[in-house]
Amino acid sequence: MTRPIRTSGARPYDVSVTTTTDRPGQRPDGLRGLLRGGAGIAIAMAVMNMSTYGFQVIAARQLGPTEYGAVASLMALLMVLAVVQLGLQATAARRISSTPEHVGQIERTIMATTYRAALVVGAGVLVAAPLVHRVLRLDSVWPAVLIALAAVPLTIQGGQAGILQGERRWVPLGLVYLGVGVPRLAIGTLCIVIAPSETSAMLGVLIGLLVPVAVGWVALRRPREPGEHSPEHAGRAVVRETFHASMALLAFYVLSNIDIIVARTTLDSHDAGLYAGGLILTKATLFLPQFVVVVAFPAMATVRARRTTLLRSLALVLVLGVCTVLGVLALPDLAMIFVGGHEYDEVSSLLWLFAGLGTVLSMLQLLVYSVLARQGTRTAYLIWAAVVVLVTIGALVGSVGGLLVTVILVDVVLLSLLLALSLWRMNRLELAPAAA
Repeated sequence: MTRPIRTSGARPYDVSVTTTTDRPGQRPDGLRGLLRGGAGIAIAMAVMNMSTYGFQVIAARQLGPTEYGAVASLMALLMVLAVVQLGLQATAARRISSTPEHVGQIERTIMATTYRAALVVGAGVLVAAPLVHRVLRLDSVWPAVLIALAAVPLTIQGGQAGILQGERRWVPLGLVYLGVGVPRLAIGTLCIVIAPSETSAMLGVLIGLLVPVAVGWVALRRPREPGEHSPEHAGRAVVRETFHASMALLAFYVLSNIDIIVARTTLDSHDAGLYAGGLILTKATLFLPQFVVVVAFPAMATVRARRTTLLRSLALVLVLGVCTVLGVLALPDLAMIFVGGHEYDEVSSLLWLFAGLGTVLSMLQLLVYSVLARQGTRTAYLIWAAVVVLVTIGALVGSVGGLLVTVILVDVVLLSLLLALSLWRMNRLELAPAAA
């Protein structure tokens, strides 16, 4: 079926572009199509990332290594909590991309699941706030309470973004991403300037997260046409897929953020703060090519395009990462400004390694989304194994450089294993489609 499907409030899009069924004469999405489709999203996400990390740089400068180490650990926790948001987004985007004729039913089910998930996540973290306060050695329990409240709009944003991504409505999706970054920079900076503390920083993050939810609500406010219905898109099926996607993403985000927790618990407060400052560059390098994941994900859900899209996307991410590493080596003083200034000079010689770590993580992230696009479930076991190895070895390391090298080696080995496994499974799926 190749007729255009029109949804209320959205431009028509062609099922033949997004269906998982191969069509004779269709050309898979190539690198040129990937770049063209991702241009607007790339700009929006670049602004979002620059704003997000601008906030972290300002926090690092205003609070200093000790206080900023606590803020960085809280932000790492928030990223781990975001796995439910990202699981909802991946589920919505995959389902709408593969079966756009069911978009009305999918949206209703996704949003109902999203609101319930937001309440569960927020309540769970609120109950655990005293434990978070103790483990992360916070000045008070209030930053942990604010993180719990922030988890609610963060989760809601995931369902909204997934619907827009699945429909390939790049303009409103780009506005959602802008709403994530710019308000955090403006409101978060204002809060820190008024009262430089962990609590003020988290209050700014919470208020800022309300903006993208409002943008998503406006983009999806018009009622949908009923469309076709299928038991495949009922509540339980959506919850099940969201759970599997969230678990895979949880494994990745634990892996990509556990090192700051290890640093916080094994290094002294000063060295942990230095490591957190270096991770600003790692996170910037990780999220710089995130637009590639967003735009490539719908294509990776199709049998005919998944291998080509994955390999070309990995190549693009690698090129961007190498350029970043070379830029850091060529302009170390400029890189230090982005990290937080002269208070972090002790890690200046390691900045190119922090950038390299971000590149490895961005390629790992793309591989994880490739697995989700084909509804794979087993790859997460390898990632959890890498987490165990990293925590075990990292606890024995007593320096910033030693911990950084350990993390890079573990991630490189994991990247090699996942890439080989993904290519092998895609070969099998092309011959006989099955769950990986």
